[in-house]
Amino acid sequence: MKSSFPKLLALLFAFTLIAAACGDDGGDTSTGTDTTTSAVADQGITITVTGPERDESEAGAISEVLGAWGDEQGIEVIYLGSADWEAEINVQVEGGNPPDISIFPQPGKLADFARDGHVVPLNDAAAAATAENWSEAWNVFGDVDGVQYGVPVKADLKSLVWYQPARFAANGYEVPETFDEFTALVDQIAADGNRPLCVGIESGQATGWPFTDWVEDMVLRQHGAEVYDQWVEHEIPFNDERIVSTMQTVLDLWTQDNVFASSGSIAATAFQDNGQPLVDGNCFMHRQASFFSAFMPEGTTFGDGEGEVNVFYFPDINGDRPVLGAGTLAAGFNDNDATMALLAYLSTPDYAEARQVSQATRKGGGATLSGFLSAAIGQDPSVYQPLEQSFLNVLETAAIVRFDGSDLMPADVGAGTFWTEGTSAVNGDLTAAEAAARIEASWPQ
Repeated sequence: MKSSFPKLLALLFAFTLIAAACGDDGGDTSTGTDTTTSAVADQGITITVTGPERDESEAGAISEVLGAWGDEQGIEVIYLGSADWEAEINVQVEGGNPPDISIFPQPGKLADFARDGHVVPLNDAAAAATAENWSEAWNVFGDVDGVQYGVPVKADLKSLVWYQPARFAANGYEVPETFDEFTALVDQIAADGNRPLCVGIESGQATGWPFTDWVEDMVLRQHGAEVYDQWVEHEIPFNDERIVSTMQTVLDLWTQDNVFASSGSIAATAFQDNGQPLVDGNCFMHRQASFFSAFMPEGTTFGDGEGEVNVFYFPDINGDRPVLGAGTLAAGFNDNDATMALLAYLSTPDYAEARQVSQATRKGGGATLSGFLSAAIGQDPSVYQPLEQSFLNVLETAAIVRFDGSDLMPADVGAGTFWTEGTSAVNGDLTAAEAAARIEASWPQ
């Protein structure tokens, strides 16, 4: 990725989300894609979309919203979500049988596919819709060498810690404001005979990615945005002593006394299986992104009351309040009119609002959080719950924002060795220095 990307994101990200949170409640959200979609309406056309989102609420909402769009256009849209998306999309592409569209959680992987000629540039209508509906701070991650390939679909806020305020109060614990206070709280909870953290990094072929999130958040906190940018863009080696020290910081926090792992070990515990032990009282905190609300047990309510779940900002070290963000982008494997029309629709506030409503309903409705967040311009903010709106506020007020580093790295690293060698370090099979050296050796020339 270009070296200007993280710096541009830091300047524009907050303004994007202010626009998303304060969009015109009743205004025209037309994207100007009617002429494109009307031209592709034809019985018999099927568009297949794949992606990593597979939870019933996520995949069900995507299928419902895309299916409704397809019904309006007279075409069939099928969404297939898989825990092994990363491996499956490689096999499909290598076998010459890719889907029409796939949703990429890693801009680095999308860029690799674009440079190898597997995904195609957006046509003029889709590119115009994307530019209209998302700011350049987000569109830049779908831009590969000056050509727009990707459509932003979803935004995530990662620098969050989930907890139960009433349980904190009952045990005399206070929300930490600094990282030193956070580690002191971890030590206190453990000394009281409880487990401070729920942690799990199992995720099929993507096992290990939660470890990379912790490392990225900690690089920002310990060494700052400049070092983070240099690391992501390989201007310093992956095994730079500062990165190794950060990896060790995470491993030191993830001790047996500190962590509840529902499947017996961190590497064997699915990342989505940490909501139930949190509400059951098996642990006090779980650091995970805004989308994790989708994996809370059915019936979970959010707030400060008895039994309710809330979040606090993962504390900083230097007072600069860095925030780690992420998102997904959709790209097409062909330039058919129907494919491009659907990509244009995926960029719209109409899609974002419809998915938010559908996903929230599937999670139980009411005050339930959907697990979905979007930075599309012109959304009606009332479709989000107050806590979800607070996620946007965290991003709006952040002094430093950076996109998930592993998602920006070449796929061989960010969606490969960073996961696998990181998992080996978590398992104790490698030291932090050994894991970092192996990741560095895998970086493409």
